[in-house]
Parts: sequence; structure tokens; C-alpha cells
Amino acid sequence: MTNTTMSPRLAMASQIAAQAAELALGFFNRRDTIEVSSKRTQDFVSEADVAVEQFIRRQLAEHFPYDAIIGEELGGVLTDAPCWVIDPIDGTSNFLRGSPLWGVSLGLVENKKPVAGIVALPVLNDLFAAESGKGIFLNGKPFRRDDRFGDVQIVSLGDSSDDKLDEASAFYRGLRAADWSVHCYRCTTIGMVFAAKGIIDGHLQRRTTLWDIAGGAVLCQEAGLHTLVKFAKTPDDTDNYRHMSVAAGTPNLMSDIAPLWPDYDPR
Repeated sequence: MTNTTMSPRLAMASQIAAQAAELALGFFNRRDTIEVSSKRTQDFVSEADVAVEQFIRRQLAEHFPYDAIIGEELGGVLTDAPCWVIDPIDGTSNFLRGSPLWGVSLGLVENKKPVAGIVALPVLNDLFAAESGKGIFLNGKPFRRDDRFGDVQIVSLGDSSDDKLDEASAFYRGLRAADWSVHCYRCTTIGMVFAAKGIIDGHLQRRTTLWDIAGGAVLCQEAGLHTLVKFAKTPDDTDNYRHMSVAAGTPNLMSDIAPLWPDYDPR
């Protein structure tokens, strides 16, 4: 049965994300005046990323003082305890170029598993929120994934500077050979939200981070998509939240990727 109202925790986190989205949109509208630096090739950070993360951290510390926090720009430590995970502006490259395809992502992780997610798409005026087992809300109202036109096969493929190009090219060729149209939004949040919304059949990303997926994974799960999140291991055999992978998709998509990506064979 679909919940008609959010839990107090999800409602407060959604309010924080909405305020952060408004702040981010202000930076977006004057992006030609903000400071930008590069962390590595094709990986940018702006003063907007830092300011939005600092705002979210302050709000989380006020309303959820006993929870830990991890953010893309300011770091943190992941344990099994409840932890909020922030991507202040996912899709910074899109943001800087003036594309509407970027978002503010906030996820709650418990026992290293995403259990709640909020994603705001400020330019598109959408705010999605979900908790495990409790359904999805869009702009505060219960939402169900649009599953029409399933024969129009479209998948989002995430990319990373860490990708091995031969491996990535083979994966892309395999998807095309299986008659999938492949989109690359350069924003994990967009790929996962579009999958949860029903615009596409799923999002696949072989190399990503916890802050990129903590919000969107729960949305995909609650949309009814088969959703698998995996940590890579550090040399001392601990979970590495900076090196992860995710696959979320319809049964048809997940079946077709099984021979291409054995780790995500749903059978």
C-alpha cells in the first residue's frame, strides 16, 4: 500500500534539500561570476559545491545531531551507524555549462546501505524523496513510476575518469548489440532519477561513489527497479565508499546486461 504522507524524518530532509536547491539555483543563475577549480581531468568543483554542502551540513547537524555526515567536498567517515551522504551539486560540469541536468542529492545510509534518498532537480523544479519500503514522493505527493512504452529501450550509462576505455567501449557495444539506445547524462543523479521516473529503463555505472548514488538508489528501488549497489574493497578489506558500482533497471535491462556484467546477473 502506498504511503500518502512522508515520515517526519523524510519530510525534514526534503525541506533541507529544497532549501539547498534554492541556494544552488542562485549560484547557477550567476555561474559566470563564481570561482571554479579542477580536482582532476574533467572533474570540477565550484564555490557553489562547497557553499551548498556547508549549508546542508549545518541543517543536518541542527535537526539530526546524532547522525554522521559524509560529503563529496568535505569528506567524512562511513561506519554502520546512520550517516547522511551529500552530493551538493551532482553534475558540476553540466551546471557550469548551463545545462538543466544537474541535481542536489541527499541520502541516508544505515549499516552501509542506502535507506532514504532525496534528490532535487532545481532547474526542472522536481524534488523526489523516498524511504525503503515506503514508496516515492514527487514534490510532496505520492508518485508511481511511468512504465508505458517499455518496448522503447533506453538506458543511461554513467562514466568516470577511472574507466578503462577498452572495457567501457566493450560494455557500450554490448548494450547497442542488444538493441538498447544509450544516453550519457554526465550526472549519476539524473540517470537514476530518470530511471525512477520512467523516462528511461535504468542506469548503469561501473565506477562511482557513495555520494553520487546514495539518494538515487532508494528512488530506483522504491520505483520497482532491480537495484544493486556494491562497494569495492580497500587493501585491508574494508568497504571503499569512493569506489563503488551501481545497476538499477527493469527486468529486461538486467537480463540483457547479465552476460556483459556478471557481477550484476540478477538470476
